[in-house]
Amino acid sequence: MPDVEPRPLAQLTTLRTGGIPARMIDAHTTDELVAALLEVWGDGDDWLVLGGGSNLFMGDEPFDGTVVRVLTEGVEWMPSPRPGFARLKVQAGHDWDALVAYAVEAGLAGIEAMSGIPGTVGAAPVQNIGAYGQEIVQTLIEVELLDHATREVSAVPAAELGLGFRTSVLKHHYGSAPLRSAVILSVTLELAEVGHAERPIAGAQLRTALGLAEGQAVSVAWIRDHVLETRRRKGMVLDDTDPDTSSAGSFFQNAVVSASFARTLPDECPRWPVAPDLDPVLVIPLEAFDGYIPPARTQQPDVKVSAAWLIEHSGVGKGFKLPRSRAALSSKHALALTNRGGATAGELAELARFIQGRVQSEFGLILQPEPVLIGVEL
Repeated sequence: MPDVEPRPLAQLTTLRTGGIPARMIDAHTTDELVAALLEVWGDGDDWLVLGGGSNLFMGDEPFDGTVVRVLTEGVEWMPSPRPGFARLKVQAGHDWDALVAYAVEAGLAGIEAMSGIPGTVGAAPVQNIGAYGQEIVQTLIEVELLDHATREVSAVPAAELGLGFRTSVLKHHYGSAPLRSAVILSVTLELAEVGHAERPIAGAQLRTALGLAEGQAVSVAWIRDHVLETRRRKGMVLDDTDPDTSSAGSFFQNAVVSASFARTLPDECPRWPVAPDLDPVLVIPLEAFDGYIPPARTQQPDVKVSAAWLIEHSGVGKGFKLPRSRAALSSKHALALTNRGGATAGELAELARFIQGRVQSEFGLILQPEPVLIGVEL
């Protein structure tokens, strides 16, 4: 078993918090990863699987359990049954942005707008990562995972993962356990073979973010370069020299609210409709049919509203920090809580609670954290 000397989790998470775990295992191959997890699960120890540490908020106390670091890498080309598409099977520990760069270099489209997102490929489906109108649900075919309950490895289709807005059945939401406890071993994506020629961009959200006119043609490499530049301006690309990037990315989720609640917010608050669930198929037994068919259910779609706008318009601006605290909002992006150097998890949590309180007081809405919180509460 590849045990290593435990390192402080503050060195392995982008928020720079967390103590030293009791035990640490580095898994460089799938076999090592499976063996490590089976051993830890069999012993009944507390456990934590760690990829890039970019969506994790650890408490200040040492972690009394085993941390398994997923360091597997590799990309395998696979045939697709769809003409003009290719499938990539990627190991869970592979760096996400390295995969995007690889796909763009190969002339494959479908994930280029998610350039610069930190973390590993295995973590991507857990919260259905997305940016500028692209989400991994749009290209994900299946994941290979090790199930905690059955201790078995299986291929699970994307349709069975409950992928939604920054969520899946695998995600550990704040205050609740995941619906399915399992660890992803590999991810299979299906990407369009578009080459390096310029082509029109269909997504309005991506066009707006990059300043493109409708019908304007650009290459996948152009999109990647400009997305990276946009993210850098917001402090959302990891850079050891920039304290604004010592964060977990967007700390609060954009809120999904009812259409009626959205109407109570100022008109200036950015919002986007969320497609409603389709009505279930109505089946009326023939012997019970009396000629009447009930009208279709009508419902206004829910609305996603900008958490960043709510924060800034509750009086908490970019760069805000509480007195004597080493935690602050990013000076570039109102959604990112940053560690300005030596901040404790307690300081970051105090700032998060203050922001939640301000938004609730001004707009009647409680923002929910996006990262996984372990050993810390808001």
